[in-house]
Amino acid sequence: MGTILNGNIIEVDFGADDRPKYLVLDSAVRAAIARGDLPAGTRLPPVRDLAWRVGVTPGTVARVYRALTDEGVLEAAVGRGTFVAAPAESPPIYGEFQALAVDSTPHMTGGDSYAVNLLSPHLPSAGQAELIRRLLTEVAADPPSGLMHYPVHASERRAREAACAFLDNPMLGPLAPDDIALANGGQHAISLVLQSVLRGRRPTVLLEELSYPGFRRVAEMLRADVLTVPIDDHGVIPEALAEIAKKPDAQVLCLSPDVQNPTCGRMPEARRRAIVEAARAADIQILEDDCYMMGKTELPTFRLLAPERTWHIASIAKTITPALRLGFALAPTGRQLALQRAAEYNSFGLSTPIADLASLLLVHPELPALMDETRDMVRRYVETAARVLDGHDLTWRPDVSFLWLKLPVGWRASAFCRAAEAEGVKLRAAEEYAARDANAPHAVRFAVNAGVSLASFEEAMKRMRRLLDHPPEGLGV
Repeated sequence: MGTILNGNIIEVDFGADDRPKYLVLDSAVRAAIARGDLPAGTRLPPVRDLAWRVGVTPGTVARVYRALTDEGVLEAAVGRGTFVAAPAESPPIYGEFQALAVDSTPHMTGGDSYAVNLLSPHLPSAGQAELIRRLLTEVAADPPSGLMHYPVHASERRAREAACAFLDNPMLGPLAPDDIALANGGQHAISLVLQSVLRGRRPTVLLEELSYPGFRRVAEMLRADVLTVPIDDHGVIPEALAEIAKKPDAQVLCLSPDVQNPTCGRMPEARRRAIVEAARAADIQILEDDCYMMGKTELPTFRLLAPERTWHIASIAKTITPALRLGFALAPTGRQLALQRAAEYNSFGLSTPIADLASLLLVHPELPALMDETRDMVRRYVETAARVLDGHDLTWRPDVSFLWLKLPVGWRASAFCRAAEAEGVKLRAAEEYAARDANAPHAVRFAVNAGVSLASFEEAMKRMRRLLDHPPEGLGV
């Protein structure tokens, strides 16, 4: 077993990085392992020793050791100390097939990294992972809902009450526990709503001409036709909606008014009211997706403006963590039973341990501060991207974990994505958000990946900047 002989092997400079100290130290340990300064089997210093050497509290070092041990980067031996874990073995080969390896660092995360995956947002852990571990231990010790029963609507009552408190906002309108169906994430909530709404042999779902692909996937899975409605900078154009909604089988309009995905736009109140008028005139339902903004809206939601026809969905994926797959579907007035049945017929409800965890997590007194810190950390990444890409046609907001970039003349979205991937940066082209036969704009969406260091993220942005400023000859034609 090796040992650390001095404090220089782990190179850490807290003054050069404005992230929380535990994240800076986490990145430094990972980088030392990646460089080979800490080979497999190396014994790390005791917590208090390393804390004294680098100038942090023992709690900070313990937090880093625990997180890296949970990921398998380090391993702890009782009575012997903490060691650098051996690299994972290659997956076994069976005949001509090789077993699939599990990616232990999804989204290409883990401190300093050249390759940066910006396909989907990856939140930093400001402490919510630790909080969840503690609450999971509490639930495991004494699960209120038990571990030997099917979940039922009544057993989720405490979780739905916690969800009411978590979602509470005057702009959402009155909310009661029976208005909510707990879902396995926002995508599942969309599925529950469309199953509650759609009727007939070939129903039609209306989408914004650029919209979250998950809407289309669920609609097609339910054998519904999909029509797109033109949008402008303010969202769905009411006159176009009024015309398209005349189709006899048009039943529901899906939209994301507070954070339009992928354009990052926000629908103003006047446009919302005009869309409500068009929806009422055509007697169609509204599915309002509120899964993207990291704060609470200050504008009236569709649920407040049209409570008789709006199905509202939300989740914790962009505010706390996507790992728990916890989402919420809110029914319009008088439609709660239909939503409840859809949830029960799909899966009998949320698993009881997760419902018990939700009942504790969503109202935990530590959670608001952790969410604020997470939001602040994401803001730093967003503002870094905006600074590096300044001068290009970029739409961003500090409370949203993705950005929308309209490409300069000479670049096509698909070509730019290929070139960016060759530079170690993965993006989504506008085509992924458009109908299959539509002419998508030459634009890309990229998400904040706060699982890599801010320095790595900034370097990725600089590589994108170079591509934008100097497209290879003939590539964008």
